[in-house]
Amino acid sequence: MHADEVDIDDHLVRRLLADQRPDLAHQPLIRQDTWGTDHVIYRLGDSLSVRLPKIGWAAGQGDMEAKCLPLLEGRLTAAVPTPLFVGEAGHGYPYRWCVSPWMPGETPTADNIDSHILAADLALFVQSLEAVGTAAAPPPEGSQRGGPLANADETTHVYAEKLRGEVDVDAALAVWDAGVAAKPWAGPPVWVHADLMEGNLLVTDGRLTGVIDWGGLKVGDPAVELMIGWTYFDAAARQSYRDRLGFVDDDMWLRGRAWAASAALHALPYYGDTNPDIVARSWRTLRAALTEA
Repeated sequence: MHADEVDIDDHLVRRLLADQRPDLAHQPLIRQDTWGTDHVIYRLGDSLSVRLPKIGWAAGQGDMEAKCLPLLEGRLTAAVPTPLFVGEAGHGYPYRWCVSPWMPGETPTADNIDSHILAADLALFVQSLEAVGTAAAPPPEGSQRGGPLANADETTHVYAEKLRGEVDVDAALAVWDAGVAAKPWAGPPVWVHADLMEGNLLVTDGRLTGVIDWGGLKVGDPAVELMIGWTYFDAAARQSYRDRLGFVDDDMWLRGRAWAASAALHALPYYGDTNPDIVARSWRTLRAALTEA
């Protein structure tokens, strides 16, 4: 998916484990087929996973999660995969990597969870996350979600222009511009996951039980937690999610919708030939945002 991503295979992972965690090296190792973009993930035995960044922008995620997720673990309404071990680069592999608990569950679909139940469960999860104290928490940098939308204005417009002829770019940018023009978050910064896509949620027996991939964890504007309203939910479930959250005013709604549209506008030209799941989700997001607008 990336021009400069690192090649990772079973032999490399075995060598890293043998050198740094020989107590785990004998366990079965099975590469997972995921729609993620920045890590290769292996299941290690029955209860562990090995996550290895394959691109530079994800290189610090294991260390960040090892530092921040213990602050959240046990205080949220769904489980999180706090790293148990962060390994060093080696054998030609350039990044630090981590061993984490294996998170049971399935990606939510229409077959395994009712969207209104997921909306209610996810709202409770977001509320529990925002209730955790933010001392020493990392703020957004540059154009990262959770900061001011204006910081991502240039890149959003650049990527949108690459889609001329495929989508109504002017209408899509109107959705983005409305978010940029909305009143900014005036409250204190709160913890945000910033990537609550369905691929990062786990459900068991029809309920939300786990949230994974915390690479976007920051403290900032909670509008980013609304993105799933357009990336996954239909209009009715989207409204249910808003109502259940209980703190979403019209300006926050515009900012959340704008972040969803921006993510889609970035993803379509970048992953157009490499990640059909993200492409399908991005078209769905744009259709939902433009229809609502």
